[in-house]
Amino acid sequence: MDDGKRKSKKTSLIMATNYAKYAELIKASTDYARRMKRLSNRIFGEVAIPTNSKSMKVVKMFEARPLHSNEEVVHYYPRHMETHALMLRLREYGLFRDEHQDFKEEMRRLRELRGKVKVWRRKLGDASANTPS
Repeated sequence: MDDGKRKSKKTSLIMATNYAKYAELIKASTDYARRMKRLSNRIFGEVAIPTNSKSMKVVKMFEARPLHSNEEVVHYYPRHMETHALMLRLREYGLFRDEHQDFKEEMRRLRELRGKVKVWRRKLGDASANTPS
């Protein structure tokens, strides 16, 4: 049993040592180290060859989350439709006064009293409505 524990410690030590050797090898300035570093960068989705700051700006832009999936951008504006429906309901209950809507209704009421009601009619399917006479 003791030998089994010793073996597992030894193999983990060897694996850690191999990783340390790999890390040192990558830092070296040999041609092999440069190629391995480029391969590693390509595998892990990093920039393979060192580039200037202008190119890195493009890389950062493509790494960023798309705007259509970003919740902060998608839900930036308030919910206009729901707010409008809520204000209409509150106005019906008498809890909200929409002065512009009140004005429009008053003007419509006064036009009706004067007999100047606008009637919007559109004849669908009637060919004579589309041709000038």
